[in-house]
Amino acid sequence: MRNGRGAYNPEMASAADRSSRVAPASDPLVVEAIPATQEALRNALETIRNSETRLRQVIDTIPTLAWCNLPDGPNEFLNKRWHEYTGLSHEQSNGWGWQVAFHPEDVPPLMEKWRELLVSGESGEMEARLRRHDGVYRWFLIRVEPFRDERGQLVRWYGTSTDIDALKQTQEKLREEEQELRRITDAIPQAIVVLDPSGVPVYANQETLDYTGLTAKDVVSPGFRERIFHADDLERLRDERKVALDHGVPFEAELRARRKDGEYRWFLIRYNPFRNEQGQLTRWYATGTDIDDRVRAEERMRNENLALREQIDRDSMFEDIVGSSESLGKVLHQVSKVASSDSTILILGETGTGKELIARAIHKRSKRADRAFIGVNCGAIPPSLMASELFGHEKGAFTGATQRRLGRFESANGGTIFLDEIGDLSGEIQIALLRVLQEREIERVGGNHSIPVDVRVLAATHRDLNALVAEGRFREDLLYRLNVVPIVVPPLRERIADISLLVEYFIDRFAKRAGKKFRTIDKKSLKVFQAYGWPGNVRELQNVIERAVILNEGETFVADETWLKRELPASPERTGTLNGTLVKQEKEMIEAALAASQGRISGPSGAATKLGLPSRTLDSKMRRLKINVYRFKTPRR
Repeated sequence: MRNGRGAYNPEMASAADRSSRVAPASDPLVVEAIPATQEALRNALETIRNSETRLRQVIDTIPTLAWCNLPDGPNEFLNKRWHEYTGLSHEQSNGWGWQVAFHPEDVPPLMEKWRELLVSGESGEMEARLRRHDGVYRWFLIRVEPFRDERGQLVRWYGTSTDIDALKQTQEKLREEEQELRRITDAIPQAIVVLDPSGVPVYANQETLDYTGLTAKDVVSPGFRERIFHADDLERLRDERKVALDHGVPFEAELRARRKDGEYRWFLIRYNPFRNEQGQLTRWYATGTDIDDRVRAEERMRNENLALREQIDRDSMFEDIVGSSESLGKVLHQVSKVASSDSTILILGETGTGKELIARAIHKRSKRADRAFIGVNCGAIPPSLMASELFGHEKGAFTGATQRRLGRFESANGGTIFLDEIGDLSGEIQIALLRVLQEREIERVGGNHSIPVDVRVLAATHRDLNALVAEGRFREDLLYRLNVVPIVVPPLRERIADISLLVEYFIDRFAKRAGKKFRTIDKKSLKVFQAYGWPGNVRELQNVIERAVILNEGETFVADETWLKRELPASPERTGTLNGTLVKQEKEMIEAALAASQGRISGPSGAATKLGLPSRTLDSKMRRLKINVYRFKTPRR
């Protein structure tokens, strides 16, 4: 029989009842074959009764709240721990009476879940607040498992209730903190997206939703990133992002994000990992900063620079002369005017300013452009070999002259010869060169007859030839022959506006050579370049760029500013010593004298006379202090 709560009690049934009763096949207390004798039946029931008693003893001993329910749901047995915790008696809690132990708000969802499990016959979990004997409610995790007989029929439900109140409190606190964090992030006027450890979005702040036009539900739906980021950028950065996520280290990327009106704008996305107290990665925080204006400005600058270079190549054919500054423009305008003539030109400027490029530009725009351009570095050839190098020699002219050799002037016949560092020529060669300029003919070393040559002469030097003339180290008549049309190439520190253009030009050149590609230039590096004095001028800049291209690994060009600091000469401004102060005063006095003499060093009105120094001594001091004398010269009209 079953008692008023539906629990089966074998002690309340008579032997006759038990022998005549046809039990349902689902009742585990019914044996498959009824014994033929009453004695056998009594023995079987006794065995079952003893087994059930032992099972209940075991359940009562379990150090957790445990219970057993009948197949259709009512409670059959609650262990001792459960009764002690709730303070309810067996009579109060059996059947469906256990519901009074739970918080009234939790009973409806608890029963709904319990009915779902009864229908499905599957195990499950539920959370609800259970009232302690002192009236305090605490959260419990209720786990339910079905028990089936050998035929697979469900005969019991067994369950446990585990106190998770501390965990729920922690979770609630975390939820409150998360809600507060969300309120804060919603107030921040910057796009913020929170991702799980694998990089899947779980939340986006209001700024992100307003920009994209998406909902909070869209954020956690599959394909969120594909809906807002440009497909080309996702493909480009896919592997890089995966590696960074796997390593759990901060990283950043530039992508185009789709606005709600369909327009894409460039954003800098910075990913930062968040770890708990155990060091486990729990979240990624991604912030997006709109950099569209900057990217488009850089793109315009690249296009403008490219257009300028193309314009220079197309109209002026100035090859590697890159720049748009006013000072360089004046030089190029001068080049355009003198290129078509055959006049001798003297190119003046500091080391590394690009004097040879100016010479090549003059040749390329001249009527001799289809003939040879022969360059000679007069400072790199030993004086004993200079005559043979320039004018050639006959067979047997000196030891080792086993055959006739043509000199540079003959090789340049019909074209242009460029004599770089002309100030380093010896007095003997100066005389021979003067004859070439006057007579337009040369004589080979060891030869006895003159050879006419049709050569345009372009000369260059970084030295002050007037000072050398005053010191007797350079012929004045040769200077007059060379200085028909002087062109002064400005130093790079006077071409600040050209530095960004030159940087991009050299990066492009050396990156192609190295098989690399740079998308952006570090702004800090560019500012350092623009602030640096560049004593080596364009050549020094070129070397720094080449070094940086070789050493850079990413897509952003970055230069180590310590390279420049190491190369900076000790200047009076950086020196706090007495010697530094004296050096600064000396430089100021020399520059004042040069300004008063309009750049003239020697002669009665020259700077050397004003300072009471030999012109050779003044020239030496100017080189040491890196004073550019051409800044003080008055341009010819």
